[in-house]
Amino acid sequence: MKKLGLLTALGLTALATSLAPATAQQTTLYVAGYGGSFEKTIRTEVIPAFEKANNVKVEYVAGNSTDTLAKLQAQKGNQQIDVAIVDDGPMYQAIQLGFCDKVEGVPTGDLYDLARFTDDKAVATGLVATGLMYNTKVFAEKGWAPPTSWNDLKDPKYRQKLVIPPINNTYGLNVLVMLAKMNGGSEKNVDSAFKIFKSEINPNVLAYEPSPGKMTELFQSGQAVIAVWGTGRVQGLANTGFPVDFVYPKEGAVALLTAACPIAKPKGSPLANAFIKALLDPKVQLTMLKEYGYGPVLKSIEVPPEIIKMAPVGPRAAALYTPDWTVVNEKREEWTKRWNREVER
Repeated sequence: MKKLGLLTALGLTALATSLAPATAQQTTLYVAGYGGSFEKTIRTEVIPAFEKANNVKVEYVAGNSTDTLAKLQAQKGNQQIDVAIVDDGPMYQAIQLGFCDKVEGVPTGDLYDLARFTDDKAVATGLVATGLMYNTKVFAEKGWAPPTSWNDLKDPKYRQKLVIPPINNTYGLNVLVMLAKMNGGSEKNVDSAFKIFKSEINPNVLAYEPSPGKMTELFQSGQAVIAVWGTGRVQGLANTGFPVDFVYPKEGAVALLTAACPIAKPKGSPLANAFIKALLDPKVQLTMLKEYGYGPVLKSIEVPPEIIKMAPVGPRAAALYTPDWTVVNEKREEWTKRWNREVER
């Protein structure tokens, strides 16, 4: 609440000093993005150099994608955020709701096609695969083979040891879509997936957890040994020395794009686009690959084989399934209500 109060006060101060140039007013750039290990990487690898080069203070507001979208909706008409970093699904919603301005000054010709959004109102900054994470030490001790399939989420030996983000989180939503596809459905018909969650997966679920920090805690405490998560998150946890690995399910992992957009407002900061451009710098892209398991979105980047590890690069990236976000976003509110009523009660 103190942070929101500060944002409001700064916004009113900016309006009161309307005689000064817009660039002079903008001494602080507000960036809203993911928390956890992603936030740590951005704070150490991107923000210090950007602040020094542009004589600006970057305030990073951590939250998951739905949190950031909710902030944008709450601040409609008086946006405090300058740059939003969210998953591709919520980004399509943000664009549709008019929150994103056009991205300028980025190397569009060097971007993979999937990295560009409608009317260039956003740009992908990394490619993530949604799949399975498991504790390699516990699995070895118990003599369990590593998971290979989305169907393994139903295995009774994982009772109360499985963690899945809820479907208001993109990771959880991706599981719902894949289970529907595997059982005669699609984004237009997810009934089979709801039935499977309710009757076969629910008994195994320790928690439907959206928080990266709490997900990590559940693994570190030994309460959870298998989860649905993304390559970025799993790589970040593995980099701490914790014994986890990522599995690309044989039925297919799901593509998740991390995306950024400059927020549309009357006196938007030109540094918003500069920050997005910084996220696309080849050095930053390789750092995010190494430290966070993100596949680069620039065609020109040469990826050293020794740092690929879990990341969706090359054949892995080509094999990813991309949900139909037009259909998903139309159904998302309906699915969330059904999820709360039938699954996560």
